[in-house]
Amino acid sequence: MRLMRFPVLVTAVLFLAAACSGSPDPVSPSHARPSSLPAPDAETQSEPARIALRDLTSAEFQHMWWNWAASTEASQNPVMDTDGRFCSRGQRDEGIWFLAGTFGSAATRTCTVPEGASVAFPLVNRVSGESSDCLSFMNEAKGSAVLDSRTLPHEELASTRIRLTPVEGSPISEPPGIFTWSCGLWVRLDPLTPGTHELSIRGSSGTFSVSVDYKLLVSKPKPTEAV
Repeated sequence: MRLMRFPVLVTAVLFLAAACSGSPDPVSPSHARPSSLPAPDAETQSEPARIALRDLTSAEFQHMWWNWAASTEASQNPVMDTDGRFCSRGQRDEGIWFLAGTFGSAATRTCTVPEGASVAFPLVNRVSGESSDCLSFMNEAKGSAVLDSRTLPHEELASTRIRLTPVEGSPISEPPGIFTWSCGLWVRLDPLTPGTHELSIRGSSGTFSVSVDYKLLVSKPKPTEAV
């Protein structure tokens, strides 16, 4: 994935979709629960909100993934992770589990995914201060994902304006609350069956390329111990 700093366009790559669209009005979807989804009943307010991954719009989906990737400082960031020990950092109990790519290097990771959670990740993506940067990026973007020897379909999400709010020390060091443009090639997966799965992610655009191999261990979440 690529990232542009402001005001000077300095590229930093954050891995992990079609030609860019025009310039829509700024959007700021909710990470906790997109406004397009129904509010939970009052009786279930104590339970974490569950989000239907495939119901998310392009803006909601990209907003959520980017802000997840920017929610952890560099020393424990899932995108900079070399072996998977940080794959749970920043995950929210909303029924979606995000996977990361890299800043351009190769990585092999082992990650435990809770049973029942949908899985989402980019093959290659970027954020930039200019919509036109997404156009040139997407013209050359390509990639693939293979799960247990089966090639997965991916979708192209064109230039969409999102609000990015990284924590202090995040490798995505845009000013907090800045509106930026996001685009990329993405995969959304229904919950995986319990057990071990092998996932291979490849993506590139121009001279930038990413290679990540995951061993995904799908298991039931451990029950919370009573205090």
